[in-house]
Amino acid sequence: MTPKIDLTSAILLALLALIWGGSFFLAAVAMQEVPPITIALFRVVGALPALALFVWFKGVTLPRSAKIWGAYLVMGALNNAIPFSLIFWGQTQITSGLASILNGATGVTGVIVAGLLLRDERLTPPKLIGVTIGFSGVALTIGLDALRSFDIRSLAQLAVLLAGLSYSLAGVWAKLRLAGQAPEMNALGMLMGSSLLMMPTVLWLDGPPSFALMPSTWAALVALAVLCTSMPYLLYFNILKRAGSGNLMLVTLLIPPIAIGLGVAFLNEPLQATALMGFTLIALGLAIIDGRLWKVLRPNR
Repeated sequence: MTPKIDLTSAILLALLALIWGGSFFLAAVAMQEVPPITIALFRVVGALPALALFVWFKGVTLPRSAKIWGAYLVMGALNNAIPFSLIFWGQTQITSGLASILNGATGVTGVIVAGLLLRDERLTPPKLIGVTIGFSGVALTIGLDALRSFDIRSLAQLAVLLAGLSYSLAGVWAKLRLAGQAPEMNALGMLMGSSLLMMPTVLWLDGPPSFALMPSTWAALVALAVLCTSMPYLLYFNILKRAGSGNLMLVTLLIPPIAIGLGVAFLNEPLQATALMGFTLIALGLAIIDGRLWKVLRPNR
């Protein structure tokens, strides 16, 4: 039986969507002074203190196995370093709203990756239908012109889609290598791994970070680290426990409208009808993949 969403879970879900939807807006603000990969470094390093304090408060024991720490390093690359860098770079060429819509296709990509790599998550007919509809929405969002002629904007959209693929691979990796570890420790270990990977990468590509930034830029960076990285993990696991993974996937559908609204209201970003239509198809595909809509549409036997 699918867990139901009570009022508390609904409030937490809306708050999580608001936070993650706001991350696209905050990144756009920070990009006025900070390179995208450096923003990714600020995000993971800045999130470490709060999450480490929470793990210490919970009394979670640090793992001693080198194999587990190696798994955290891979998880940090797949779930933080690679996707954050790709999405933030993509936002230098496309709007934050469009980036959020393309990132919303992660749920569709995740079904394909899990179906190919995990025995217990095979591709069923409803999932294949949902994936087909979802990818149709992605194609519509990108636009026929981008599919016919490849330019820097097309590359930016591809970067965001590849970030979604990286998130999907991270989910499989976590299930295979980190299922027995405490969720809070997984989050902390992942951030430690991504920070370790991002530091030399940023020094090589962007040079030493500048700390002479405008107050608005610092506010965006701090909010990205604390509000959009540390806090969401706590909300995520709380919602997962209260409402289940199926209901938690609804956050994927709530993020793009928030990111689009913030971009239109505060960044003067254009709102394209094709992008909204594409998001509608992606949302429909995710709803079918979730399974509950399929049960409603399918006649009872």
